[in-house]
Formats: sequence, C-alpha cells, structure tokens
Amino acid sequence: MNHKRTVSGILLASSIFAFTNIFPFTANYSKLNPTASAQTTETKTDNQLFYIYKGQRIPLTQQKDTVGVEFKALPKTRIRGASPLYLQLEKDLQTGTRVRGGGNSQVKVQPLGENYAVVTLPSTPNANLIKNKIQNQKYVKASLPVLTRVNTQDTIVLPNEIVINFKSKIDSSEKESILKQNNLEIVRPLRFFPNLYIVKSTTASGTSILNIANQLNQVKGINSAAPNFLQSISKSIDISQQNEDRDFNNQSIYKQDREISNLSNRKTDYLGLQWHLNSIPLKQCLQQQINSFDSLQNCLQQQTAKNKQSKSTSSRTDLRVTEAWENSNGGKGVVVAVIDSLIQWNHPDLRNSLYKVEAADKCPGEEYGWDFSEPSYSNKPCEIGDSDTRMSPLELNILRRKLHHTFKLSDKELIKRYASPRMKQKLDSVNEKRLANYLRQKIRSQIGSEFHGTLVSGVIAAKPQNQKGMWGVAPNAKILPVRVFGLNGSIFTSSYIEAVGYAANRGADVINLSLGSMVPTDLEELAFSQILQQNPKLVIVASSGNSNYGRVAYPSGYNGVLSVGASNLFGDRAPYSNHGKGLDVVAPGGDMTTEAGWLGGIPTTGGTWIDTFWRGLAFPKSRWSNVVDYKGKYWWTQGTSFSSPAVAGVVALMKGEDTEGKLNRLQLIDILKSTADYKGLNLTEQEQKIYRNLVEKGEISASVSDKQYFFGSGLINAEAALRVVKK
Repeated sequence: MNHKRTVSGILLASSIFAFTNIFPFTANYSKLNPTASAQTTETKTDNQLFYIYKGQRIPLTQQKDTVGVEFKALPKTRIRGASPLYLQLEKDLQTGTRVRGGGNSQVKVQPLGENYAVVTLPSTPNANLIKNKIQNQKYVKASLPVLTRVNTQDTIVLPNEIVINFKSKIDSSEKESILKQNNLEIVRPLRFFPNLYIVKSTTASGTSILNIANQLNQVKGINSAAPNFLQSISKSIDISQQNEDRDFNNQSIYKQDREISNLSNRKTDYLGLQWHLNSIPLKQCLQQQINSFDSLQNCLQQQTAKNKQSKSTSSRTDLRVTEAWENSNGGKGVVVAVIDSLIQWNHPDLRNSLYKVEAADKCPGEEYGWDFSEPSYSNKPCEIGDSDTRMSPLELNILRRKLHHTFKLSDKELIKRYASPRMKQKLDSVNEKRLANYLRQKIRSQIGSEFHGTLVSGVIAAKPQNQKGMWGVAPNAKILPVRVFGLNGSIFTSSYIEAVGYAANRGADVINLSLGSMVPTDLEELAFSQILQQNPKLVIVASSGNSNYGRVAYPSGYNGVLSVGASNLFGDRAPYSNHGKGLDVVAPGGDMTTEAGWLGGIPTTGGTWIDTFWRGLAFPKSRWSNVVDYKGKYWWTQGTSFSSPAVAGVVALMKGEDTEGKLNRLQLIDILKSTADYKGLNLTEQEQKIYRNLVEKGEISASVSDKQYFFGSGLINAEAALRVVKK
C-alpha cells in the first residue's frame, strides 16, 4: 500500500551520474568444488577484498573512516513531519564526544534514502568510541562496511544480503538444500524474475559476505550470485559539473558570458531555448547582443518564424525534432518507462503525459508507476515498494532544510556544517566568502539533482499547457514513472533489476536508463539478457557515462542496449562524455562550459518550484542555481543523462509511426544508426591526437575512424529516421 501522503500544493538537474570504469583484472580466483557449499572460511590467498565479474576479480577497498548504518524500520505513523533519523544520529554522536583542543567532534552523517546512512568519522583517537556509540543507539539496526572501487570515489555499503539466480531446472527441494548447506535463508523473491532471490547469511556478516557471494558462483545449481550492494552516487550528482579546484579560485561559480537578468515569472514559450530540438534559432541569436531574458525571447521567436519561411541550411547540431513533428503523431500510443530518481509526475508539463497502469495484477493505488527505492522484506508483491514516485513528507523535510540553510546560514556556519575536510583545508588559500559561495551553489545543485527523474521525463515527453513551457521530444508519448534511487543517489542492485522487470511487465515500449555507477555483475547482465529475449520489440536506451572514459559504462555496455553519448551546441563532444568501445550514437547532452554559458545546457522540467519548498523564504530575485525561472520549475542541465532520454524520445516518435508494430528492436536501432551522421560534428586537435596514439599502440583498429571512436555512428537525425520508418 502507498504509505506516502500528498504534500500540500503541487509536489514535485541536473544530476550527472558519473559511471565507474570497468578495469580489466587478471582472473586468478581459485576454482572451488562446484558441488560443494560456499564456506564462510577465508579462501583468499591475500587480504584483498573483491567481487567476481565475468570470472575476474574486481578489487574493492574498505573505507576505514566511514561506517554504514541501517536504521530499524519505523512505524508508518511516524513518517509524516518526522525528524530524519540521520540527523538524530549525528546529534547523538556529537553529544559528549570531544576532540583534542576542545570542541565537539565533527561527525558527519549523510543519508542514503530513508533507512540507511553513512557516517564519516573524524581522524581522532575517538573513532572507535564513536563506532560503539553508533551500534548502541536504539534506532540503529546494524553497522555495515563501506567499500569503494579501486581508483574511483564510489560509496558502496555492504548489507548482509546476496542476490542469487538459481538455474531454471532445479526444484524447490534442491534450492532449500543449497541454502541450508550454505547457512543462508531467503529474505524474499524478486518480482518478475522467477529464479531470483535475496538471501542473507545466518552465520556471517561484514566483508565476509563478499567471500560467500564469490563462492556461491561456483555452486552447482546457481547461475550467478552477487552482493546486494547499496551504492551512493551523490559525489557525482552536480547539475553544473563543477570542478572543485577551478571553482574555488573563480570569482563566478559558473561560467556565464551572457548573463540573462530580469528572469520572467510569467508563463513563457521556452521552445526556442530547447536547442536540442532545433539549434538554428539560438545559434543565430547568440551572434547578437542579448542583455535580458525578454530580448532573448523576442529574438528566438523572430528567428523561429524566419526559419519556417526560409528553411535555413545552417549547420545543425540538434536532433531535427521540430521537422520530425511535422511528419509524425508525436509518439502517440507509445509508453516510455523512466527508471530513475524522484519523478514529480504532477508537474504541470508532465501530468498530461502519464501512462495509467492497466494490468491484471496491479496493486492497490498503482496508477502511475512504482517506487522501488526503499528496501522491503515482504513476500507480498504489493508490499514491495510504493505506488508514488514523488517526494514523501520526510524527504521534503530533508531537502527543504538544506535549501533553507543555503540562504539563512552565515558563511562560517555553512562551512562548519557542510564543508568536507578537503574543502576546509582550502581555507588556507581561499577566503571564507568564496568557499561559502561555492558550497551554496553545490548544495543547491544537488537539491535540484534529486529530481533527476523529473528532469529526464521532461526531455522525453513534456507537454506544456497552452503551448507555454517545455517540450519533450515525443510530447504525445506517455511516461511510466519507475523510481529506483533514494535520496543522495542511493540504490540497491536488487531494486534496479526489479525495476527493469517491472517496466517490461507493465507494457513499456521503450525504457530509458539515465544512470550508471552500478557495480556491474553477471547477475545484472543475465537479467537484461532475459528481458530483451522475452521482449524483442522493447528498446532499452542508456547513457554512455560522464567520466570522459574511452569505453562506455554499464548498463549501456550490455548487448542489446542502445548506448548514447553527448554532444554540445557547437557540435563538439561534450567533455564529460564516455566514448570508444560500445558507443552507438550521440545526441545533445548539454555543455555549460562553452561560450554560450547557461544557454548551452538542456532546459527541462525541474522540481524545486513548489510553494512548500519555499515556505519561510522569500523567492529569490536573481539566479540562485541552474534555474531557468525564479523558483526552478525549469532547470538547465547537462550530461549523458539527457542525451539518452532525447534518443528515447526519438525512438518513441519512430514507434508512433509503426502503428502495426512491424519493427523489432534490432530494426529500429539499425534505422537510428544508419540515418545518423557526422555533419556538424567536430573533433578537437587533442582528440585527434588521442585517436592516433591509440591506433599506433594497437588499442583500437585503424578500421575505426576517429569520428566513429568519439561519436559512434554519429548524431541522431529524427527526421531522417522517421522517413525510413514511414516507408
């Protein structure tokens, strides 16, 4: 049942989900007797922590200065208006804990959804005392190890949970035997996957769970097993993709050569700002002197009218969507599942684009998608998750508190509460005011980024009322909201797999995955393979990643998934975009580091504009973050998180014209790639040099061109793709 209650008023950037890189490691994992149980005794030849992916060891490192915390389940009656438990824990840990030189210990507690948190311990002899205090709190269920991938900044919490995929032909008695031999008990089965189960050890905990999961992969009757990692991508969430060292030393937090003042609060036609749909008007206006929002709007409207008459042949760096609309039904009848974070589907530009679930087994209250973000241990399907993908009252309290702090706290108070130890070290070379301003912008960006699912949904299928607002690529398509991220980018492996199964089961024609930083597992890959095999017409689109890495991330790297990189307004590869092996195509993803500044981002629907957010604050009269309007009904964003949904929207346009459903996934992807091209795309001298070096070293074949390496098959052309479909 839905335990969330609607917050008064309309409830409701971007987040950039940086992807971890999969480093090749030599597989030297000792083979176990495949018929034996997975013993808890250490069998490793060294002290290295690792998990197994494709038969190889993927090293992990335990973070000694952080502790994961699982809170006890709270009664539902406490949810409304409750003080978050992570704040209570922070207060209890700081009380009575002194550091040398006086003062309270600055213990930091960061929430991961509603039921978990990560505690950062101070570098003092009191660290062990604090660990004991954590476990002694009556509302704490368990302390958990916190891990990270080698050479990354991932935060990975390790609960006592393993996801197991049993072989399809074994019966229930064989499953029970395997579980008993390995001291495991079932927590619950995963929905939509008949042989997938979450299990827990009855004899082991901590990092020993890694060893058990690794050995289970060698047990007869099991296809694969992986720890049910809880990951946080909060360090990667940043609408402006700020660089800390750069921004500490700049007078301006964001590069903005063309400052737009006089932000408009009225309903406005923003179509001209959406250069990813048609780039010509904005490019032409950028060549003129623009000094206000109103003058920009007037210029865009004039240029749009001129282009309709003259059919300008200027260099195009967009998806040619406005032309595609002229020869399509806008994706009518197509369902696009958005698997993401907070999806405030009652945003004015989204509420008319919702798919209403029609299924024989739908749960009470299940109208507009499902929320898998918080863990559930019930065996009843309708108690696994929640029917509302929007903010809960508790989440509203957490986010509103942070936003208010950025406006109300003094510089000193803000630094004390929110600055990391590394940031505080910068005070030797950076003045207090500049550091505080940087923190304000960073916190505000992260608050906006919590609505990543709302931002992504707008790119796909926003449909403004009275023609005023933001437009999605496929405005007549329907969105199926599926939430998998809790606050701070927290996500379980099991939730992510279950969400993909749910979207396919509920009739999605397209699934968009603007996410990454998932620890890749064989289990996840098998789940994708199964879904794609069972649904040959389903198209899964995923972002290539934001690490500027020469190989795409997962899940976009899996066979059958369409991997999308990002380009910018001027036809360059967005500097963050992953490329190389596995990249299929590129699409506009936004880049606010160019001379266009803010206008180089992708504008879309946001979530901070609701009155409840601002209660007790005066609405700002100038830009306070990457907002298009005063309160943040719309945000400028950047990342492959936004090039991916743009392509998902193009697929929806294509499927909307294939009314008889003749085209399968392979045919649709082939059309997309064959009609994409490199016109308007550019390579820098540095990129050409990188390409030549890789060819000389034999790391890529000379048969792969430089543009193919950085752009895949090229920039998507919606108009050309639709022409082929209509034939």
